[in-house]
Amino acid sequence: MEKLLAQKKLTPRWYERFPRALPVGIFGLTMAVTVISVAAIETAEDRRQTATTAQLAQSVASGLERRSNANAAYLRSSAALFATQQMVEAPLFRTFIRQLHLDGRYVGSDGIGWAMKVNSADIPTVEAIMQNGGVSDFAIRPKPDAERPFVVPVMFLEPDTPRNRRAIGFDMFSEAARRAAMKSAERTGQPTASGAVVLQQEGKETRKPGFLVYMPVYTLNTDPNPRTLRGYVYSPYNAQRFLESSVDASHLGGAGVRLFDEDASGRTLMAEVAPSGASGRIIRQALDIAGHRFVLEIEAPTTPMLSIMSVMSLLFGLLVATLLLVLARLLTQQAVEDRIALAWFEQQSSIRNSLTRELNHRVKNTLANVLSIISLTRRRATSLPEFADSLEMRIRALSATHDLLTQSDWGTTPVMAVVRAELAPYAQDAQRHLVISGPDVELAPNDALSLGLAIHELATNAAKYGALSVETGQVSVTWDMAGENLARIEWVERGGPAIDTTVRRKRGFGTELVEKIVAHELRNPVDLKFEAEGVRCSLLIPVRRRGDFAIRQGRG
Repeated sequence: MEKLLAQKKLTPRWYERFPRALPVGIFGLTMAVTVISVAAIETAEDRRQTATTAQLAQSVASGLERRSNANAAYLRSSAALFATQQMVEAPLFRTFIRQLHLDGRYVGSDGIGWAMKVNSADIPTVEAIMQNGGVSDFAIRPKPDAERPFVVPVMFLEPDTPRNRRAIGFDMFSEAARRAAMKSAERTGQPTASGAVVLQQEGKETRKPGFLVYMPVYTLNTDPNPRTLRGYVYSPYNAQRFLESSVDASHLGGAGVRLFDEDASGRTLMAEVAPSGASGRIIRQALDIAGHRFVLEIEAPTTPMLSIMSVMSLLFGLLVATLLLVLARLLTQQAVEDRIALAWFEQQSSIRNSLTRELNHRVKNTLANVLSIISLTRRRATSLPEFADSLEMRIRALSATHDLLTQSDWGTTPVMAVVRAELAPYAQDAQRHLVISGPDVELAPNDALSLGLAIHELATNAAKYGALSVETGQVSVTWDMAGENLARIEWVERGGPAIDTTVRRKRGFGTELVEKIVAHELRNPVDLKFEAEGVRCSLLIPVRRRGDFAIRQGRG
């Protein structure tokens, strides 16, 4: 029960069995929280960027509408003036435009012009009047076909620049987009913008799109008849310059702006302020310029993959996760080391207990052998000196074998070493013949003690009465394996005094020791014979594995 509790106590916990699981789990959890935090920050940043872009789109749309409304106000005032005049001549038109004090600032347009409605039959007369008035190359183009009742050519366009002169004489009613805008303006009486067109001012070198805003001019009359259209005051716009003049690029912060003309056929790109980089985040804003629908697109500027706050959060989270990983690793490693140390202490305690039990057992066996030797020696001794001498010799034999066992750390002891140790006193005499031979056989400690006692008694008897008592005697000690786990040791005396086998021999101490004590310890019978040629003794000794008697077998 106590062993079971000890094993349960030493059962490693899961984080000790898997020391990397806890640190990696803590690291992963911390990084997951960090990633979620970064995702929340990036989501909030995207929403802020979207809101900023939407606000920018509203601001740009407002700026464009303010520009177009300001220009529409100039067109209305011009239309009111020209409606009161029988004839709009170049000096009057130029004077009036100058009185507006535009000073070249035409709020994004190329200027203000006058396009008069001219009956097709009056085209030669109008061309002659304009040529006599100073425009020597004035000619209405393109010439209308016979079915066209009137044309609406450009008569004047201020400021008077070489670029604007290219438009003089152009019949704007001849082109579909312009014609649609002019009809819509005539119908509503309000400034009306056309769709995407290429201005006559652009010439052949460029075909950048633009648009025009028309304000109709009527003849004043008091009768209830419909008003008579005299022509249009208009403003031409180069779309790119109109956009750039209405948008402060320094306030865009890298955002892009695109202006589209949207009609039934689709969308046409009119002008663009390119972004610093394509981000793909676009806000669209509908725009009304003089009654015509345009679409404004604002593309948010490119931003880093992660914002500064996200990068700081990610780095901080990574740092915290790494510190927690190291800390958890140290703690789990310490727990494993503590568990190993505790197991080692438990092992050492078990070894000490086993050593103590083994020592008690061996001391008891040794004392039992000593007591048996004393008892038998006392019964066979005839005098105190004889008792003391016999006891000393036997104790010395026991001590010699103990020395061999101590040298082997109470492990296995070779049979050769035990036999040589006990016969060493008799090997000094060169006249004595000792034959010792056999294979390498290892004995357990208790078996080696028993063999040592038996060899000692046999050698003592041989020295007193047998082959070792005469110079011609010979003692042979041989051994061999008698089975898988059994060794047979043969003691044979020859050449000594003859033994009378007909006389019943008195059993002495040696005989008792060998046949009883040694046989009991070896757990096998001892065959001791007194033959005429000499004593013959056969012992069977078990050859046991080290694990059967070593208390620390398998432990490092």
